[in-house]
Amino acid sequence: MKLVLDTCVLYPTVMREMLLGAAGTGAFTPLWSARILEEWRRAALKLGPVGAAQAEAEIAMLRAAWPDAEITWPPSLETRLWLPDAADVHVLAAAVAASADGIVTVNARDFPRGTLSDEGLFRSDPDTLLTGFHAADAPAIQTVALRVQSEAERLSGKPWPLRALLKKARLPRLGKALDA
Repeated sequence: MKLVLDTCVLYPTVMREMLLGAAGTGAFTPLWSARILEEWRRAALKLGPVGAAQAEAEIAMLRAAWPDAEITWPPSLETRLWLPDAADVHVLAAAVAASADGIVTVNARDFPRGTLSDEGLFRSDPDTLLTGFHAADAPAIQTVALRVQSEAERLSGKPWPLRALLKKARLPRLGKALDA
């Protein structure tokens, strides 16, 4: 299954690491565009120079780890597509160009299911998607979650209960499933 990851699921870190960790288990193939990554970089600028530098480093590592994930398309593709927020059409264009199965986003209202269905796509939020992956392969997602938790604790210098970490990362159902 090929899924385009919207900027809003690549930035914040824990959500991104959970999604890419699941992709690393073979649960899906992640896709994005240069513009999606640029939106991430611009969002990180709000944190100042350190945030921008960190985003640039993370984007470089992302590109190195997933060299085939970046999608391009002819500009004419965007002219035939429509979404309620014209600024998101590039995400839909990436999905169409890649023959993706869906788009992972937290912006449900900007990606109406009917419009996506017309293009043969579905929309999923990361919590639902990851909870489904957990149901299909609990040990693999548990391993990913523990790795993400360990890194969060290393970076913050404090303990993070897994369920609390995932709730803060807008993945509450996954946290509950992993806690069961």
